[in-house]
Amino acid sequence: MSIDIAILVFLSFVAVVPAVIFAFREFNEIKNLPEGNDSMKFVSGLIREGAESYLSQQFKSIFPFIILFASALWLLFGIQVNFYTGAFTACGYLVGAFSSLLCGWIGMRAATFSNVRVAAQAVEKRSDLALKIAFRGGSIMGLMVGASGVFFLALLFAFFGDIINHEPLIGFGFGASSISLFARIGGGIYTKAADVGSDLVGKIEAGIPEDDPRNPGVIADNVGDNVGDIGGMGADIYESFVAIVIGCLALGATMAAASVEGITNFKSADESDLNYFQLLLMMWPIFQGAVGVVAGTLAIKMFDIYQDFDPAVSLRRSIVWSVLLFWLISLPWYFLYGVDVELWICVVLGTLGGLAVGFFTDYYTSKKPIFAIVEASKTGPATNIISGFAVGLKSVLPPVFALGIVAFLAIWIGGIYGSALAGVGMLSLVVIIMTVDAFGPIADNAGGIVELSKAGEEARKITDKLDSVGNTTAALGKGFAVGASALTAVSLFYAYIETVLLKGANLDINFSIMNHRFLIGALIGAVIPALVAALTMESVGRAASKIVEEIRRQFREIPGLLEGKEGVKPDVNACISISTKSALSEMKAPGLIAVVSPFLVRYLIGLDGLAGYVLGVILVGIVLAIAMANSGGAWDNAKKAIEQGLIEGEKKGSDSHKSAVVGDTVGDPFKDTSGPALNILIKIVSVVSLLIASLG
Repeated sequence: MSIDIAILVFLSFVAVVPAVIFAFREFNEIKNLPEGNDSMKFVSGLIREGAESYLSQQFKSIFPFIILFASALWLLFGIQVNFYTGAFTACGYLVGAFSSLLCGWIGMRAATFSNVRVAAQAVEKRSDLALKIAFRGGSIMGLMVGASGVFFLALLFAFFGDIINHEPLIGFGFGASSISLFARIGGGIYTKAADVGSDLVGKIEAGIPEDDPRNPGVIADNVGDNVGDIGGMGADIYESFVAIVIGCLALGATMAAASVEGITNFKSADESDLNYFQLLLMMWPIFQGAVGVVAGTLAIKMFDIYQDFDPAVSLRRSIVWSVLLFWLISLPWYFLYGVDVELWICVVLGTLGGLAVGFFTDYYTSKKPIFAIVEASKTGPATNIISGFAVGLKSVLPPVFALGIVAFLAIWIGGIYGSALAGVGMLSLVVIIMTVDAFGPIADNAGGIVELSKAGEEARKITDKLDSVGNTTAALGKGFAVGASALTAVSLFYAYIETVLLKGANLDINFSIMNHRFLIGALIGAVIPALVAALTMESVGRAASKIVEEIRRQFREIPGLLEGKEGVKPDVNACISISTKSALSEMKAPGLIAVVSPFLVRYLIGLDGLAGYVLGVILVGIVLAIAMANSGGAWDNAKKAIEQGLIEGEKKGSDSHKSAVVGDTVGDPFKDTSGPALNILIKIVSVVSLLIASLG
């Protein structure tokens, strides 16, 4: 490794240190803030204990899979390549898995300490401080996701950044992917089972408000916000960030000398220079990620300066500042290292693409289309569901079109590597995107704590306003996750093709659509997203049914509970236990399908069949993920529009509202379980396939 590239590695390490220090300082400052009255402390304690208990049980449940997958990698690469490659790839996998778990745990801890502090400030009618605490609580997750990803990627590159043998880095990506799949699916099943069950019995059957302390499923619902929307989403974005960098890195490593684009003075380079340029191409996405962490950290520190009375304006400014700082800080390094500035334009295109996908998601889930769903609700639940799903299907076109434009322009400007670097540009916003996304569940939890502790209507109005903004940021986060998944999967697909061509030069491989193996693989791949979506939907349905029966039982068998008799409390631990057991048992089948199916296709159909399989999963998975996520978001906000009095003549408890609640319960697993599961499916299939290609 040359001194220039060693400097890049060192700078990447240095870049993440302030972010980690800042994150822990924020955490300690939040912990020292007032928690409110004893009732609020008690409720927040139940939520924190439930979330920590679930993560502990989740770790115990997936630990055997971690050991199994690590052992399989050691065995496969030990036999196919050599003993040391197998051992190091397995170690890379373990680092990826445990770093993902660590980020999720830290983010969840920060959220469960922040939510009650937000509620306490709302009770004191200090909406500005409530906003600041929710933002700072989310920033801890954002900072840890970005800093951890860059740190471990740079560390592994320092030891294993080799043009030919960089399998430990790919193993690291597989580790992060496998954990994110279990975390996202398990967390999604947990939160939506509790949410759907609580709404069906509480809001529809009993006619009591959301987050009512009489409802035994409400605490489980609030726990689910943390394990699903904080821990699960964090693992999802962390895995996207790691995977896109590895995809870009793998492309840089596998590019033949004659096809390297975007590097100045290339034509006059000798063979030793070519090795330098390829190593530079490998390290460059990691360094761009490090610059993104610096920009995100600065944008978070500037929040006090640009904080506005309108929370939505404050959060949008944080994103804009992060983007601008990222562009400005990264540009000089292209001139310093002699990298063609056209590749910087690819990075800019990627960030713009991510923002565009978020904008389209926000439009279809919170603007004009939701009022059509409200209108449809007036004629019953069936027309509400029809209208909502139609909105989700229509919402697929603009973001996919935007991603297509970004990919086309990036390839035109910088070749396939430029397209991958555009994805890195999008994911380099990981710190601020994860921050504003985690803001939503924290604000939602704060509202639940206010309601459950009976802290008053004025406090609830403040938390509801923050929660409303949080719905917008959640839409941005989900759109960002979909866009990131798409570009990540495409980059990994290109890396797979390049790796197969490099390592399987003597094999009879044909990636043409006229090849029957490629076509059969594509058809099989197209089915898998539908299967995983169905399995996760059924999982939520089964778990929600158990919650419904338990809540009905308590309302029926605990005297005075439904009437709100003084001193009568529900058994919240029963619902928490049901959600935990259901999530842990139901998450395994979809996870195993995602991991095992590429190996089956590879050895039954071949490497070209596997390429078709990956392509089928990507194309169908992206469409289904966007449609399901946006349908769910639109149903949710249509219901909220009625509840917030935005629809003339409609209010809580009306027939239209009841229809909208039914639509929302259908949309909950769409947007928070199945849709996100598909995001991860397309990435983990792509990462596993890249590992298989490395075997030769």
